[in-house]
Amino acid sequence: MDMPTIQHIRAFTLRGAGADYHDQGSGHWIDDHIWTPMAKYPEYRQSRQSFGINVLGTLLVEVEASDGTVGFAVTTGGELGCWIVEKHLARFVEGQKVTDIEKIWDQMYNATLYYGRKGIVLNTISGVDLALWDLLAKVRGEPVHALLGGPVRDELQFYMTGARPDLAKAQGFIGGKLPLHHGPAEGPEGMRKNLELLAAMRRQCGDDFWLMYDCWMGLDLDYATRLATTAYNEFGLKWIEEALPPDDYWGYADLRRKVPPGLLVTTGEHEATRWGFRLLLEMGCCDILQPDVGWCGGLTELLKISALADAHGKLVVPHGSSVYSYHFVITRHNSPFAEFLNMSPGADQVVPMFHPQLLDEPVPVNGRLKASALDKPGFGVRLNPDLALHRPHTH
Repeated sequence: MDMPTIQHIRAFTLRGAGADYHDQGSGHWIDDHIWTPMAKYPEYRQSRQSFGINVLGTLLVEVEASDGTVGFAVTTGGELGCWIVEKHLARFVEGQKVTDIEKIWDQMYNATLYYGRKGIVLNTISGVDLALWDLLAKVRGEPVHALLGGPVRDELQFYMTGARPDLAKAQGFIGGKLPLHHGPAEGPEGMRKNLELLAAMRRQCGDDFWLMYDCWMGLDLDYATRLATTAYNEFGLKWIEEALPPDDYWGYADLRRKVPPGLLVTTGEHEATRWGFRLLLEMGCCDILQPDVGWCGGLTELLKISALADAHGKLVVPHGSSVYSYHFVITRHNSPFAEFLNMSPGADQVVPMFHPQLLDEPVPVNGRLKASALDKPGFGVRLNPDLALHRPHTH
């Protein structure tokens, strides 16, 4: 058949919970005294929203083909991302065949090198890329995972990120990842509280359940080494995640050398492109890469990152991102499990990560998700028609 072309690309922004999953109401676990690089300032310690973690909002990208098929994706990017799509990236998308994803990605990336490379620009490129994959799969009447080679297993198994690993175990997950609440500026007392919480979770979860600490870029090498060593030796910590700022490749390499054998060092949530992940791999910075498909460059780039990791014998376990990573993980042997980011306020209910923005978003049942739950065309989700979309720019 004649392959449709892309006629239109549109960019919208949304406020509230969803792709910008930190944009939650008060009392949510994800904003409760979680340690950050800004927490060294007491006035920004209690709430991450206090320093602006939720200022961007959601970026929604729609791409419409000449046959009327519409693909879409959501990521973090808000009005800034809308401007980049409408005023710069649209020229590389409209008029192309829906199959021209590789060329479109290359042109978007190279055209933005002088002001992009990482951060908001790569978030935006990721959103466009995911929308293009959604469109192509819908045109072909297939799920995205079929375009990637198809499932290599019958189901996904998950660990849960949230404030209650004990509930994660009861709900059938293979592990629970905790946010770190205290860091270097709170001294020995903060370290004691971190270890006490981990000890309590170990007592409640038993010895055969994975426990991990997410440090959200907020530690220094000495603190991370001491925390990881004690947590592993005394409480069997599975891994320490994103302990240092993402640009400190040298620190990560030192950390991995210094922690006890058997403890995993993981990072990559705030890294982007194959070149950033190449540094992590070649410098021996970590054991598991955790790219976010909505931030690292999209699915097109995640495939390259995964191949590079596989050649280095490393695992790729994407950060959150729900269906956008599930379709990838189900097709990769070096992605043996997935993350479920629990977005219920008390981390006590299994709810869709992108609620209320997406409809038909599958969630794990007893910590697992059948491959057949991902068999709808595209990424298998719909945009909630009740949302208040805002298109701040046009082209």
